[in-house]
Amino acid sequence: MAESFVIYPGVQLGPQTTVGDFVLIGVLLRDRQPGELETHIGAGAIIRSHTVIYSGNVIGKNFQTGHGVMIRELNEIGDDVSVGTHSVIEHHVKIGNHVRIHSNAFIPEYSVIEEGAWIGPNVVFTNALYPLSSNAKATLKGPRIMTGAKIGANATLLPGIVIGRNALVGAGAVVVDHVPDDKVVVGNPARVVKDVSEIPAYEVSDLIKETSD
Repeated sequence: MAESFVIYPGVQLGPQTTVGDFVLIGVLLRDRQPGELETHIGAGAIIRSHTVIYSGNVIGKNFQTGHGVMIRELNEIGDDVSVGTHSVIEHHVKIGNHVRIHSNAFIPEYSVIEEGAWIGPNVVFTNALYPLSSNAKATLKGPRIMTGAKIGANATLLPGIVIGRNALVGAGAVVVDHVPDDKVVVGNPARVVKDVSEIPAYEVSDLIKETSD
């Protein structure tokens, strides 16, 4: 039976990698030659059907995609990262270890997601403050999601904002300014309503007890 996926020149897949039907890995850029930009994916990856990964990506071990994921070129993606069905990651994005991106998320160019961050379904990052302005492309800057931050479903983040360490963005929030470490923001425009420590589910004592059981 013929293989139902395509691996382009310059792709290095780690051992124990599973590739689903109709997957494309190492897709060429228009201005590059075959194999010019190498693509590295670490051991234990699960690349599910209809995923498209362009050339020039460096991806760590235990990477997983849902179905129909699009990952453009020249991204740096750490270990134990999961990208949900139909999510899109544009080029020049940096994603740390243990990041979870749920389904239908949009992560544009020049975004940064640090270790252990969690991105809910249908979340939209933006990177052009004034689309179609004369210098829009020269000033693109995606959001930066710092370590352990969590972005609730359907939230929208404006260009260049920073979501602080362990912060929580509520579902449906429109975030127009930086969010401090350990704060909870909700609404449109998003506003600080409490500390994460005020949410019982995030109490340190509960987390310690849960991991020790």
